[in-house]
Amino acid sequence: MSAKRPAPPLPEPLVPLVDAHTHLDACGATDAASVAEMVDRAAEVGVGRVVTVADDLDAARWAVRAANWDDRVYAAVALHPTRANALDDAARTELEKLAADPRVVAVGETGLDYYWPGKLEGCADVETQIEGFRWHIDLAKRIGKPLMIHNREADHDLLTVLLDEGAPETVIFHCFSSDANMAVSCVAEGYVLSFSGTASFKNAHELREAVRVVPDEQLLFETDAPYLTPHPYRGAPNEPYCLPYTVRAVAEIRGRDPGELAEISTANARRIYRFGRG
Repeated sequence: MSAKRPAPPLPEPLVPLVDAHTHLDACGATDAASVAEMVDRAAEVGVGRVVTVADDLDAARWAVRAANWDDRVYAAVALHPTRANALDDAARTELEKLAADPRVVAVGETGLDYYWPGKLEGCADVETQIEGFRWHIDLAKRIGKPLMIHNREADHDLLTVLLDEGAPETVIFHCFSSDANMAVSCVAEGYVLSFSGTASFKNAHELREAVRVVPDEQLLFETDAPYLTPHPYRGAPNEPYCLPYTVRAVAEIRGRDPGELAEISTANARRIYRFGRG
């Protein structure tokens, strides 16, 4: 994301849509008014619900507050795998309380990230990430909410841990970025795959193949804003209102009508996150 590139224009509306994974705080929202402004902008183009996601404790606290400020906003809470070294007893206790809030619809984002260890100062090592991932899996099962997964360069180990622990009833691979073989493996286990703006990138050949093999009922869309702005605005600031660009790109890859995919993905989001119409 570059501050030098202007924000994308509002796309043509596509109704209904749900942004299955975004970060309103990282997009610049700070209070109830700024959350409402951001979600109003999304609603103008058909994005009627958003799930704002935490990656540390401060973000988790904020996400739950935001979800209670605006009934179009829901939250997911967890410690990001790169921050798993902060998952001490106090953090576990607080995350359990936050995850129990009725406005929290998933435990996430958790999982494994093999890209950052050794590159990012303070990043949790692989063993610590796996331990933290196991704890989040258990939490999701105990409270009966979906598990929202972050996976970067860890396909084999991630699937192995899920198999070893026993996956929750619903597992969402946020910002799915692996190849078609991984997609087929996930689909076979009943996991849900959520696609972001990366699916619109013209050089993402393996990911675009993965887009084609996911059944309609296991498909979600997300922005992961403020990151991963869809083509042709790659590198510009992202927000939930940009979601129609991604849906139209995926519809083109799948040879489908964008409106039909919007309806399908929104029905999936309502079922998976257990929230009402809108």
